[in-house]
Amino acid sequence: MTILETGTAARTSWMVCPGCAAMIYVKRYGRSDRVCPECDHHGLLTAQQRIDLLLDADSAQTIEYAETLADPLGFTDSKPYPERLEAARDKTGMSDAVHCVRGTMGGTPVVLAVMDFRFLGGSLGSAVGEAITTAAEAALAERRPLLIVTASGGARMQEGIVALMQMAKTSRALRRLDDAGVLTVSVITDPTYGGVAASFATSTDVIVVEPGARLGFAGPRVIAQTIGQTLPPGFQTAEFLLDNGIVDMICHRSALRDRLIRLVGMTTRSARPFTNDNAAVITDPAALTAVDPWDRVRNARRLGRPTTLDHLAGAFEEFLEVHGDRIGADCPAMVAGLARLDGVSVAVIGTQKGHTAAELNQRNYGMPTPSGYRKAMRVLRLAEKLGLPVITLVDTAGAYPGITAEREGQAVAIAESVKLLAGLEVPVVAVITGEGGSGGALALALADRVLVCENAVYSVISAEGCASILWQDASAAPRAARALRVDATALLELGIADAVVPEPEGGADADPAAATALLRRALRQTVHELRAWSTSDLLAHRHARFRAFGVARHDVQENR
Repeated sequence: MTILETGTAARTSWMVCPGCAAMIYVKRYGRSDRVCPECDHHGLLTAQQRIDLLLDADSAQTIEYAETLADPLGFTDSKPYPERLEAARDKTGMSDAVHCVRGTMGGTPVVLAVMDFRFLGGSLGSAVGEAITTAAEAALAERRPLLIVTASGGARMQEGIVALMQMAKTSRALRRLDDAGVLTVSVITDPTYGGVAASFATSTDVIVVEPGARLGFAGPRVIAQTIGQTLPPGFQTAEFLLDNGIVDMICHRSALRDRLIRLVGMTTRSARPFTNDNAAVITDPAALTAVDPWDRVRNARRLGRPTTLDHLAGAFEEFLEVHGDRIGADCPAMVAGLARLDGVSVAVIGTQKGHTAAELNQRNYGMPTPSGYRKAMRVLRLAEKLGLPVITLVDTAGAYPGITAEREGQAVAIAESVKLLAGLEVPVVAVITGEGGSGGALALALADRVLVCENAVYSVISAEGCASILWQDASAAPRAARALRVDATALLELGIADAVVPEPEGGADADPAAATALLRRALRQTVHELRAWSTSDLLAHRHARFRAFGVARHDVQENR
């Protein structure tokens, strides 16, 4: 930063934006929490400024941590390491590069650890490792969400191998929070590299990143010098990371506190009083209007039907979407995140098509890639960790069959998702809202309750595919649809579906808002019923339900 003062009386302060080099009035820069009004560059904040920005006023209480070795190696470069520490303490007023506090965020108790890049580049040494670990232990003991705001150049070289061990130490602390079901969130600020990036910054449940922030194990200069690669524009920035499935969301600093309040609020229980609504779904096949199965297929494919995002907007009070498989991709055909249904926090996963040709193309026609199923599995595991019911909304012709998908292990991804759902220790409700195409649909539909919308279909293969293979004539698709018994009435008779969600007259596309309201009604009733079941009853019933399919005679003991 460059501060320019003009005049001897007014002494008005100006600065040059580090992002765009525009002249900015310093007070205006401060009022915007150090975000440039010209280019939106997010400047550095001190740890105390971050705490003041994020926590409720006057709620912060410092968390003290144990004394650590001041100079484990007796290290000296151009000056002794203790002298560098002392200079950093004088400059920042901090004991080391992180400040940890208890506090509240929108009334929700949290533990917050904030790194400060001014202190030796936010490097990870014994003191930082001890502070982060102590903060995690406080979050564990008090069952508060742990939030970590990172800014670091990596491990502290002056502490050598001892600094490296802090990666293991902090990772073990976060693992204990995973085992205990405590939410962890990291907020990535610019820059976050090396040992911090490869430990507690990226091993949290949710990774939020500020616009333009850089994150990586090796910095661009190291990569260029080591292997001589030319790096693409925007490499390792927030936008690059989101596109490549590494982070969950980009959040502007002005919206960060509100976003985090909503996120940690998902861990609180605020269910509303509920009255049983037995008319919310149809369980008697005879109560359904007789319609040719081929007509149901065509109805299920209508572009005007509500999509997963439409249902999320209309059936749930709020939705926080997460992105990415944390490996290298984010599938646009799969939507996943945390939501509230009648005050109950839930995880929602669904395939997403679209209403126009452009939307369908953007969403890969609702056909998930392996990264989509791996993103879904991330959210399934998070739901299990936090004890949240899972709702899946399925409308897909099937899993994407392309070369890249096969190279990335499409069959393995589907198999892993089915197996994960089979043993998930929380209630699972699956709804076939349109097309339920083969294994790509089943990967989200092994559930305690399977609901089918009135005009939806569910099958091992498309009617056209079956007709082409067995009749060797694609025009025989109507005959195939009837033979496959893909419609809601048949699915209810076969026991594949537990209930049918009614649709407005003329179908869901005739009145999308009414269709979403009917879905909400069905979900409220079903989730309410399943939340009363114990984990052992859920798993026993789920096992018995799927164990019985295809058996000529069976007795299913339903544990309620």
